[in-house]
Order: sequence, then C-alpha cells, then structure tokens
Amino acid sequence: MENNILKDKLKNFALNLLEKKSADEVIETAKKSELKKTLSAFDLIILGIGAVVGTGIFTIIGSAIVGGPEGAGAGPAIILSMILAAIASIFSALCYSEIAAMIPIAGSAYTYTYVTMGEFMAWVVGWILMLEYAIGNITIASAWSGYFAQFLKGFRHILPDFVVNFPIWLRNDYRSISIMCDKCGFDIHDKIPFLFDKIPFAINLPAIFIVLLLTLILIKGVKESTRFAGVMVAINLFIISTFIFVGAHYVQPENWTPFMPNGFSGVFMGAFLIFFAYIGFDAISTTAEETKNPQKDIPIGILGTLAICTALYIGVALVLTGMVPYKLIDIQAPIAHAMHYAGKDWFAGFISSGALAGLTSVLLVYQLGTVRILYAMSRDKFLPRSLRIVNRKTRIPNLLTWICGLVVIIGSFFMDLNISAELCNFGTFTSFIVICIIVLILRKTEPNRKRPFKVPFVPLFPILGIVFCAGLIIYSLKTLKTSSMLFPIWIIIGIIIYFLYGYPAHRDKNRKK
Repeated sequence: MENNILKDKLKNFALNLLEKKSADEVIETAKKSELKKTLSAFDLIILGIGAVVGTGIFTIIGSAIVGGPEGAGAGPAIILSMILAAIASIFSALCYSEIAAMIPIAGSAYTYTYVTMGEFMAWVVGWILMLEYAIGNITIASAWSGYFAQFLKGFRHILPDFVVNFPIWLRNDYRSISIMCDKCGFDIHDKIPFLFDKIPFAINLPAIFIVLLLTLILIKGVKESTRFAGVMVAINLFIISTFIFVGAHYVQPENWTPFMPNGFSGVFMGAFLIFFAYIGFDAISTTAEETKNPQKDIPIGILGTLAICTALYIGVALVLTGMVPYKLIDIQAPIAHAMHYAGKDWFAGFISSGALAGLTSVLLVYQLGTVRILYAMSRDKFLPRSLRIVNRKTRIPNLLTWICGLVVIIGSFFMDLNISAELCNFGTFTSFIVICIIVLILRKTEPNRKRPFKVPFVPLFPILGIVFCAGLIIYSLKTLKTSSMLFPIWIIIGIIIYFLYGYPAHRDKNRKK
C-alpha cells in the first residue's frame, strides 16, 4: 500500500515537472496583458541595433581580437569570426522569428519552452535567460565605465585633474585591478585602499550611476524608453560610420598579416566571444506583448537587426585591425584607442562619446528584457506576485525594474568584463539551441497552427543552428575554465531555488485559484 502511494506521488511529481501550457492559453494571456502595445517594427529594429551594435563593437571586439588569459585571439581573422557568428545566429534568428510571431508573448524562450517542454525546463531556461541579461548588463556597465574614463580625458584642460583621472578603485572591480597590477608589476596596495588593512575596497561608481539613471528612464514607460534608445542609436550609428570612413584612411594592409596568428582556434574563440552581442535578438522577442503587430513586426525587427549589425561589425573589424597591429589593440576601449594610435586624439574623444551612447542603449534594452522575462515568470506564479504589479499609469512593473537595476549594481562590484561576457555567452548559446529545438517540436506537435512567419528548409535550418551553437560551446570548454565551471553552478542554483520555492509556490497558488 505504501509503495503504491509512493509510486503515485512520484508519478504526480514527474507529471507536474512536465506540465505544459497550451499555446492557445498563452496567446489568450497576451491579449489580456496589462502591458501597453506601443512598439512598431521600426522601434524593434532600434531596440535590436541598440542591443547588438554597441555590445560587439565597443566592448568585446578587443578581447575577441587580442585574446584573454583563457583563450587565444582571432587577430585580423576576427572578420571570419564575425561571419561564423552571423551564420550561427541566422538560423537561431529565423527560429526566433517563427515562434515569436506564432506565440507573441513576453518571456521569450522561457514561455516558448513552457509550451513545448513543460514547467521544469521552462524554469531552467528562464533562469539561464536571467544569466544572459543580468550578467550581460554587468559586462556592459563595466565597459561603460571604461569609456567614461576615456571621455573625461578629453576635458583634461577644462576639468580638474582629480576628476579627469579619478582613482582606479572608483571605476573598476577588485579582480580587474588585481589582474592589471599583476600584468604591470604594480603593488595592489598602492592602487586601492584596504579596510582594516585586510579587506580590499573597490567600487565602480560610473556603472552605478548609469544603471540608476536608466532605471529611472525605464519606469517612465516602454515607449519613452524606446525614444531614448532611438536617440542613442542614432548617435551610435553616426559615430561608427564616421569611424569606418575616417579610419579607412589610416589602414595599413601589413597590419592584416599574419591574418590568422592563432589559427582556427583563435577564429572559433573569437566567434564565441563576439556572439555575446547577439542576445539582442532575444531582447526583441521579450517585447512581443508591447508590439502593435507582433506577427509581422517581430520577424522584421529580428532579421533587420541581424543584417544591419553584421555589415557594421565587418566594416569596423576591417578598419580596426588595419589601423592597429592586433597585439596592440586595447581591450577596454578598442575604437577610441585606435584613433589615439593614429594621432587623432580629438576624434578619440568623439568616439568615446559615441561609445557611451551605444553602451547606454545596450544597458537600457538588456534591463528591459530582464524585467519582461521575470514578469512572465511571476505571472506564472514561480516568483512572488508582488513582482508583476504594474503601475496603472505607465503600465510598467516598477518594483521588478528597480530590483533588476540593483542586481546589476551589486554584480558590478565583483564581476569583470571577460568572465561575465563568457558566462553570458554560455547562456545565449543554450537559449538559442533551445529555440531551434522548439521549432522542431512545434512543427511535429502543432503542424496546422497558423505561422505568420516560417523558417525555410525545416528541419535542416534548425538542426544547423543547434550544430553551430553546440559546436562553439564544446570548443570553448577546452579553454574557458572559470566561466565553464560557473555556468553549471548557476544552473544548479536555479534548480535548487525551483524545488525550494518555485515548484511548491506554483502548486499552492494553483490550488488556491
């Protein structure tokens, strides 16, 4: 008797883990959404470019070219890395377009997984998406601080020295300072203060400032946030185009040799790092409930973003590696440093202002995406109900927006750019693989459902998306020891939280309903 009871409980437990939401139920929820439908296809392209261009060009391109402590750089072959990343992303972008047009709801891959794979896998994917966006935002905030410091140097004859060259421990995390000191042979005690002579103190003030400012903008409303992002993107595109045009005059073809200094290992690692930028596609799908015509506009937004951003990436990579020998490219502010290298200090300051605009738009879009995913998870009763309370006037979940901002601020105290970018990449690749699998599942389980946009050559294209993304993950595991260890730890923490809070809370609230 007891064995039968135990078997029944285990069976119910397993069934609960695999419990799915129907696509019709999800679509009906979207129709009753408290979020305001204000975004057009043009707005989505602005958000996509804002998330993709600034990330790849102003933050991670330097590391992808030069390499880091745990991975070889691509050198001038970064162009091949970008093409490889674009090929890998196009298959995932097509899959995102099909599902987002078919199931236009906030939550992105989390919601799509809930429909196809069940509750448990949906939680895991949602937890991975939180890693993508929250950790990605920390990466961008750190890079923003670096460009802000460069920007201030352009006012060295106007502002006092203590402002222009404010202490390193007020604009970097401890780990980054420690690596710099080891590399340059400095004594870390000369660079940062220690509390009680034992506890190092470092705080990234510029990162804290910009995150707080953007949080204030986000709670004003999604349309207002998009307008602000549009201004930042316009400045960003103007400056990037100007860099390509002006920098082309300082290109020295000999800098492109050796073209592949680290062989294909450098090309693959460069593709892995540069893929960090393509989280922008997912950010577009998170705004589905706030899009006027999501069936038409989301595919346009995703594919338009991919085409524009890939062209800009390749142009910048050609000029950057042609201007500066790849070993001398600066990791923190590569574009501005290239102009310093060419003797155009005034233009370097101009570039820094554009970088600040570009990275500001990225921070805005990432934080917007984080809030929408957590909002969807809260609506499904996996997170406290208070998180999904929407302001009646702005139609924005204010509490959740503030919590996401605070998480980024706290993370900026101890996360460095390379580790956080690599972690974000593991999350991005994983979610892209899941999206490709979901397309294959829905083509089998719901072949007759209306698809405003369809991925061509199914199952070939989704399978190619899985192969490309999985291949880059597997290859990166050979060298990225720290982030490849932290990623599974993140997933394990998420599973523990699910079983301790999400699973029982979801069951209890469903019973009370």
